[in-house]
Amino acid sequence: MKVDLFDFYLPEELIAQTPLPNREASRLMVLNKRTGELAHETFRNILSYLQPGDCLVLNDTRVLPARLYGEKEGTGAKVEVLLLKQLDGDRWETLVKPAKRVKEGTVITFGDGRLQAVCEGTLEHGGRVLTFHYDGIFYEILESLGEMPLPPYIKAQLEDRERYQTVYARERGSAAAPTAGLHFTEQLLDDIREKGVHIAFITLHVGLGTFRPVNVENVEEHDMHAEFYQMTEETARLLNDVKQRGGRIIAVGTTSTRTLETIATRHNGTFIAESGWTDIFIYPGYEFRAIDGMVTNFHLPKSTLIMLVSALAGRENVLRAYEEAVRERYRFFSFGDAMLII
Repeated sequence: MKVDLFDFYLPEELIAQTPLPNREASRLMVLNKRTGELAHETFRNILSYLQPGDCLVLNDTRVLPARLYGEKEGTGAKVEVLLLKQLDGDRWETLVKPAKRVKEGTVITFGDGRLQAVCEGTLEHGGRVLTFHYDGIFYEILESLGEMPLPPYIKAQLEDRERYQTVYARERGSAAAPTAGLHFTEQLLDDIREKGVHIAFITLHVGLGTFRPVNVENVEEHDMHAEFYQMTEETARLLNDVKQRGGRIIAVGTTSTRTLETIATRHNGTFIAESGWTDIFIYPGYEFRAIDGMVTNFHLPKSTLIMLVSALAGRENVLRAYEEAVRERYRFFSFGDAMLII
């Protein structure tokens, strides 16, 4: 299957640079995955499409302010560090710029000197393993010195860093936000519960690989990045119960979808409490074992994310919906509008 089959025309001005003042005021395109029919709503009206006994599954990961600016000890040369993944203790997999300045043994100092990092080694993709040294609590220091690692297509400054977090974010560890969840407010979640819809939480820490372009001609040759996930006993029990009672499981975002499908695939369609790493790659031809619907944002052309959405709703249906979204001037990508596929 050719990657070019997932291309579409997107005017640059439709890439949302800032979030709307009101999270739930985003537009919502509703796509019927069987018929391809479309409806245009505001996000708050998602309530009309949820039924008592359904279950929304939310990814409660929290984005780290993972971009740090420091100086190379001895020369004062400027170095930018992006935390990707905690390896163990204070050792992290990182990206550094410019990479040529950071060799094994290099010491980098950040801010007022409360935080230092020593390069322990080089990785295949050009990354660096850094070990951090500090006094106090690492995450508190990171909150004061770090910046949000916004996607490369967002050029505007984010005034309130909490707008790149979901209102239910709690498990630190992501290098990017699970952006489909950015549309929910506490009030909307309360109203959803009031209607008799269950809400469950899973965790998948989003890596920057989610923005990595597909650089092969054939979809099947793409090498997916691995991300850490976790499901609790409480969530597994709730999801199995919803399935048994005939309710729909609706994943909020591609990250929730990948987590649910990973677990259901490993356990013959059922859910169990577990944690681990997933590199599941979902594209057309995939047989879904876990979800019945999905809330998602509008994704990049030729990305693994639009391939996942196409696996659920059909490539032709999705591309038709995207053409309609362009005509109707929907806002695209992380701070953009949403789609509900049911």
